[in-house]
Amino acid sequence: MMRTHMCGELRPENIGEIVTLTGWVNRRREHGEHLAFVDIRDHSGITQLVVDNAVDVRNEYVIKVTGKVEARTPDTVKVGMATGEIELKECQVEVLSEALPPPFPMDDRAEDVDEQVRLKHRYLDLRRERMQRNLRIRSRVNAAVRSAMIRQDFVEVETPMLMPSTPEGAREFLVPSRQRPGNFYALPQSPQLYKQLLMVGGLDRYFQVARCLRDEDLRADRQYEFMQLDMEMSFVEVDDVLNAVEVAVLDAAEEISGIRPGPIQRITWHEAMERFGSDKPDLRFGMELVELTAIFSSTEFKAFSTAAAIKGIRVEGGAAGYGRNKLDGLTDEAKSFGAKGMVWLKVNSDGSFDSPVAKFISATETAALIDAFGATEGDLLLLIADDWDTTVGVLGELRNRIGRPPVSQGPFEYVWVVDFPLFVGRDGATGRPKPGHHAFCHPHLDDLDRLESDPMSVRAWAYDLVLNGWELGSGSIRIHDPALQRRVFELLGIDEEEADRRFGFFLEPFKYGAPPHGGFAFGLERLGAILAGEENIREVIAFPKPQSGIDPLTGAPSEVDEAQLAELGIRLLPPAT
Repeated sequence: MMRTHMCGELRPENIGEIVTLTGWVNRRREHGEHLAFVDIRDHSGITQLVVDNAVDVRNEYVIKVTGKVEARTPDTVKVGMATGEIELKECQVEVLSEALPPPFPMDDRAEDVDEQVRLKHRYLDLRRERMQRNLRIRSRVNAAVRSAMIRQDFVEVETPMLMPSTPEGAREFLVPSRQRPGNFYALPQSPQLYKQLLMVGGLDRYFQVARCLRDEDLRADRQYEFMQLDMEMSFVEVDDVLNAVEVAVLDAAEEISGIRPGPIQRITWHEAMERFGSDKPDLRFGMELVELTAIFSSTEFKAFSTAAAIKGIRVEGGAAGYGRNKLDGLTDEAKSFGAKGMVWLKVNSDGSFDSPVAKFISATETAALIDAFGATEGDLLLLIADDWDTTVGVLGELRNRIGRPPVSQGPFEYVWVVDFPLFVGRDGATGRPKPGHHAFCHPHLDDLDRLESDPMSVRAWAYDLVLNGWELGSGSIRIHDPALQRRVFELLGIDEEEADRRFGFFLEPFKYGAPPHGGFAFGLERLGAILAGEENIREVIAFPKPQSGIDPLTGAPSEVDEAQLAELGIRLLPPAT
């Protein structure tokens, strides 16, 4: 190696040693005509150099320095800096690479730089302490989950990146075939089909740190391409899958924080919606939904008299902080989420309400509301009256908007959400039910007798893992019985001919003896971001795409020449006018 130590390694016990460091010039400070203090930096930290003869080095020059470790004088010791008690003297400096002035600072001031600029110069952004830390956390998370799976006798298997187009709920990226013009591969949204075929093949326990690609709009927790811990197990029930995933997730948390979270609690999907208005509830704060329908069972308030469900949330001490303008804004937000309106009530010292609708709420209803919320003077109550789906959904959004702390503000609150509905809503054109996760989720055995008669009431053996309000991942026990799969397909309007055409390569193997099996997958970027205290997964990805999808660094996506298109049998349409 060109160096004897990293820049953040030297301590008082190294005093007197001759050492060699390599790295980037972090800062230079002149001290007289022929003397300068130079800070050299690498990913491990910073060491101060005392350089004679005014060697010409500037910020971000790459240098190699050999010098003697000496103690700083007591008045120059830098408290809180790992190398703050020592410095290098008698330095011989060699410039390995000169550098232009960077377009933004390499310290915390870069946080105020436009993200497009940071991503255009990502190779510089990566030098910063924050990005170095984040990518190393991400690496440790990957290593921890991989180790946990191997320790549980899972076998790592790589599945194809070029596969047939299959409907899995998101848009696919298509790859044209040169040898078969007019035909396309798809890039995998997930290894779902292949990992189930591995179970048919008797592998028993599979895992993969898998790259997945989905052509979906980008946001804080979504990229076109992402990595997930993907796994599948044979001869298992729901608890077996959840227990195996927990080991990997809690190992990762312990690796980063040094503290192992306790067992992950489990709640049903229905309970999550009833209490938190979300199937990815953030348990770090209260403000749970309160059931109010019975209170208004015989109300004369017309807005409530015909509502199927009435619920509310209590903003403790919120009356003072929400003036009329802010409340009007909240009402508009509630409408944007699908509500017809929102009722707000400020609690007075005498137990009455300050509200435009206070006169429509009887004394009995007022007292019952105070009791249901446990409300006191100065509280703000927000009520929604609508169908059940809208009521809980809108209140869940308002709860998060008002009370949710930043992702970086702990603690880590994991929760399993289980027993999702097998179907969610109906297709507007056909009236047929739509699958909640995908068409291969196993219905709950207790609900099988209602599969045809009341499909919307059927639960699935499906489950999500949620951390601090982010869905880390999802999974299910799969249908392994071809007869049951046909029943589900029939409900979805997929006849045998269409099933063979769309899924034949996947369904045919199940006729040769498929074991009961189930699996799960969770996003490694999402887990890494939360453990790193980041609000956006882009901050734990080396080269992410911004929300526009256009890479500022490379310019992708870009045009290709006509010869390439011709070879693939592709002709572009003229631009739309």
